[in-house]
Amino acid sequence: MRLATYNVEWFSNLFDDDGQLIENNSWSGRQDVTRAEQINALGTVFRAMDADGIMVVEAPDTSRHRDGVQALENFVKHFGLRTSKALMGFANETQQEIAFLYDPTVLTARHDPLGEETGKKGSRDAPRFDGVFRLDLDIDATEDLITFSKPPLELAVETVGGTELRLIGAHLKSKAPHGARSKKEIMRVSIANRRKQLAQCIWLRARVAQHLEAQDSLIVLGDFNDGPGLDEYEKLFGRSGVEIVLGHAEEPDQQLFDPHAQSALNQRIGARVSTSRFYVAHEKRYLNALLDYVMVSPDLAARHPRWHIWHPFDDPACWGRDDLRQALLTASDHFPVTLDIEL
Repeated sequence: MRLATYNVEWFSNLFDDDGQLIENNSWSGRQDVTRAEQINALGTVFRAMDADGIMVVEAPDTSRHRDGVQALENFVKHFGLRTSKALMGFANETQQEIAFLYDPTVLTARHDPLGEETGKKGSRDAPRFDGVFRLDLDIDATEDLITFSKPPLELAVETVGGTELRLIGAHLKSKAPHGARSKKEIMRVSIANRRKQLAQCIWLRARVAQHLEAQDSLIVLGDFNDGPGLDEYEKLFGRSGVEIVLGHAEEPDQQLFDPHAQSALNQRIGARVSTSRFYVAHEKRYLNALLDYVMVSPDLAARHPRWHIWHPFDDPACWGRDDLRQALLTASDHFPVTLDIEL
């Protein structure tokens, strides 16, 4: 079975309010890329991946006037993909949903959120992801109220062979100091954003721990906007959010595993793998970063799965196909990560 996570930059911009693709030469949400170019590039990438299930990050918007599930299923039908079913969990207000596309002949999936519902006062016990989590972020003896701008998508999945899995799709808060201008403001916003991002990771880790205690087969996948050694503010808090979710300091049977995260933890200096590529205008260069992960529970790691980052420059198979290489660069600022596993 092949499972994937793929952050598609401004996927929502490619659809009208009826969920139909806008395949013309108007600009998409990507710099200097038309809607038609991005749509066709995405078709090439999705076909090449040929995954049984795909966690789509920044999926089309679901709101009063738009249906993200319908939009995704129209996209799949347009390209004749076998992942013909789409589902979403709690919709958000960012126009960047988390959705799951899957092949119904291979597996079934349903939204199955855990945790208690909360009011505005929240709960300290890992509430449902659309609720409020109470946590003291800055050790001032006052609890902060934490919410997800994009609540993680919790799925109960069963393969046609009867194997049961739990999947959690995540898109955690960016730490980038958007809107900040002065050095002091950049520092203040960066620290505040990292604090919020770590709080979301602590909340997610609490749910992971519940699943591992229950010995569930678990996969956590998505865009964490973080990674070991990714920025200078990590030293201020002692560890990255990815380390928290992995349970890096826990006993082996309470840890999740992702080889790319492990590589980053083991090698803070030197060449690193990456899953995204951004243009830094003021430096006139591209920045590569490891932001997307597929983390598995110990029982699944023992099945010797294979991870693959579809990076157009780092992976020989992607580089060797001109159409796929260009499609990956055109489709999004992130690249897919796939997991192949015998189930």
